[in-house]
Amino acid sequence: MSAILPGGYGNFSHSEMDLLRSVLLSKEVRKGISLLKPGQICQSLYFISSGSFIQFKEKDEIDQNVIDLHVEQEWMLNQQSFVKQQPSETFIQAYTYSTVHELTITELHNLINRSPVFFQLARLLEPTPSRITLFDDQLSPAEKYKFVLETRPFLLQAFPLKLIASYLKITPETLSRVREKLSKN
Repeated sequence: MSAILPGGYGNFSHSEMDLLRSVLLSKEVRKGISLLKPGQICQSLYFISSGSFIQFKEKDEIDQNVIDLHVEQEWMLNQQSFVKQQPSETFIQAYTYSTVHELTITELHNLINRSPVFFQLARLLEPTPSRITLFDDQLSPAEKYKFVLETRPFLLQAFPLKLIASYLKITPETLSRVREKLSKN
């Protein structure tokens, strides 16, 4: 749990980090178990110690529209539901057996009340730049894939190509063509 707040999330003293660790709840999550379902309000942030998660909307009983992919050593939440305290439209589901550390909204408020330094944790609530970039319809499929290769290559080892394609908002066939073309260059 030493990397629980990698660079960019604030400067905390040892005692402040100890205080943060003391309020985190550790959970083991089996594959397929959802931490959040549509209609529920996101009440927690999660730090992934091990494993992986997908955040998705169901298109139908077979297909999923992948909103985000999460792997170990990352924080995850449904940003819109958590910040606005509105019902979620997405699932957050364990893709593999995982271990997470949960920070509830109540404990986050308690931390801020104890020390204003914890306002720095608000950076965890900001939308990730990768999602903003990938949702930009101006990018070609090749540019989207290159972005993942450059910024989050570990996703390619953690998830099958079908999920990567959904995450990139392209078809699996398009992703295969992009990968083939890039491998020839």
